[in-house]
Amino acid sequence: MTGSVRRRRLTLVLLAGLDQYGPQVWKTLPETSTGGEGVAKYHSIRDEILDLVAELSVGDALPAERTLAPRFGVSRMTLRRAVEELVREGRLVRRQGAGTFVAGPKIAQGLAVTSFSEDMRQRGAVPSSRTLAVDDVLAGAPLGRRLEISPGESVVRVIRLRLADDAPMAVETLHVPRGIAPGLDGRMLADGSFYELLHDVYGLELSGGVQTIEATVTDETESELLGVPLHSPAFLFERISRDAAGRVVEFVRSVYRGDRYQFRVELQPARRPARAAE
Repeated sequence: MTGSVRRRRLTLVLLAGLDQYGPQVWKTLPETSTGGEGVAKYHSIRDEILDLVAELSVGDALPAERTLAPRFGVSRMTLRRAVEELVREGRLVRRQGAGTFVAGPKIAQGLAVTSFSEDMRQRGAVPSSRTLAVDDVLAGAPLGRRLEISPGESVVRVIRLRLADDAPMAVETLHVPRGIAPGLDGRMLADGSFYELLHDVYGLELSGGVQTIEATVTDETESELLGVPLHSPAFLFERISRDAAGRVVEFVRSVYRGDRYQFRVELQPARRPARAAE
């Protein structure tokens, strides 16, 4: 499922320069824009398009370029670039042969040990899954280290497409030690949460975990499953979760659409250390 396309990990490339990634990273201004006046006009057009989007509903089609360009008093090329930026930001979505449409709001996720299903329900969306593959594999050294089991132990691998309101959101590859969940198969995960399954069927409670998040791009398989262009911006999640006994119960790797997902973190001022009495 990983494919032959090598990922571009963008976590630290700000220090090395981003021009190599082209328009997927940089916001492109019209070639005809020169100086502050051109930039100001460009952003004015973008804001006018956003005002129009605010008057429409999710799924409504944006009027054709031949209609909008004279309405805003700009060339179709300039209009097209402004629309492309809004597509990259996830505010609009293109459908092959159909046009450009108003996108739904991004799903906001807090950083906590919650399942995809629970996240979606909290945000008013209906979660669902499509199981793509289920098999038993030997852990091997790298996976064994993550799951804290021997390389020769059996691991259940489940690959799922996760959806919110029937829209593809993420491609998930779940690894579970066979000893943790005997009898686990794809049918048990068809529509439900793995964490709910652990609790309801196996009597396990999660105590915490470690999750890493990286910027990445979709490979060919992920692009097809998520319905996005090849090398679209995405988030790569890797999570290791433990039960109350301290055992690792899962290693999950998920690729989320960058145009439909965002993170929400509540910040508080750091506490200053108390001064020692003089």
